[in-house]
Amino acid sequence: MIDAVATTTRVARDVNGLALAYLRLTKPRIVLLLVITTIPAMILAEGGLPSLWLILATVLGGSVVAGGANAMNMYFDRDIDELMLRTRDRPVPAGQIEPEKAALFGLALAAAGFFFLQWTVNLLAAGLTLGAFAFYVLVYTLLLKRSTPLNIVVGGAAGAMPPVIGWAAVTGEVAAPALIMFAIVALWTPPHFWALSLNYSSDYERAGVPMLPVVAGPAETRRQIALYAVALVAVSLLLPFWSDAGMFYLAGASFLGAGFLYFAVRLWRSASAAASAGLFRYSIAYLALLFGGIALDALVNL
Repeated sequence: MIDAVATTTRVARDVNGLALAYLRLTKPRIVLLLVITTIPAMILAEGGLPSLWLILATVLGGSVVAGGANAMNMYFDRDIDELMLRTRDRPVPAGQIEPEKAALFGLALAAAGFFFLQWTVNLLAAGLTLGAFAFYVLVYTLLLKRSTPLNIVVGGAAGAMPPVIGWAAVTGEVAAPALIMFAIVALWTPPHFWALSLNYSSDYERAGVPMLPVVAGPAETRRQIALYAVALVAVSLLLPFWSDAGMFYLAGASFLGAGFLYFAVRLWRSASAAASAGLFRYSIAYLALLFGGIALDALVNL
């Protein structure tokens, strides 16, 4: 009886461990970016709160496809993930999931998410989501990541698609406000990621990945972060002129942008790990609060 209980407990623990490993394949913290930027774009497009079912369907379908893209990324990057201290404990290099199973899981998620979005939202939103999947896997992971320091600049376009998808889910089209929100996320991505990579440049050098700090050096990377920060703040202030976003958003974007510029300039002047970590942490809060301001502004001005 004791052996049976022990066996059952061990099986349950193994099943739970495997389920957690598959969940980690999807990079859930990165998928959260989709939720942060999709819902406010939908609220702005609607001029209020869309139906909760439409929000749920769009976010769920998009999250499933994004999780599939991340699983495919882990499949193709398993060799370099094994060399990097930051990533060597991921499910594939750690031996928790076989590479072929990770790839099949990623493709299955992409297909399931696409058909779910086509069925519950609309074809345009589904097509844009699948296009982001293909861009992240084929263009960023396979073509750019190992060949150019512009990898995150161009490849970041995949992560900037959620507000465009959210807008398309509500309106059935792509308009100027959606493109401005796309540009905000696209310009946010390089300083956000480079701030992280400054503290992990030895990892990327060991794996042969030409991230900007490895190719151009820390000083040039810090300069580029500052330049992108200026461009990001400037573009974020355009949204009220091309959409129904109002003074509440404009005030919030100005305040948050000033904070981003402060952290970027501090990093430009300092080579410390604390300065790069500070900008990285602030960039996460910045994006969440900026898009939260988009949603709140639209709801307040009803």
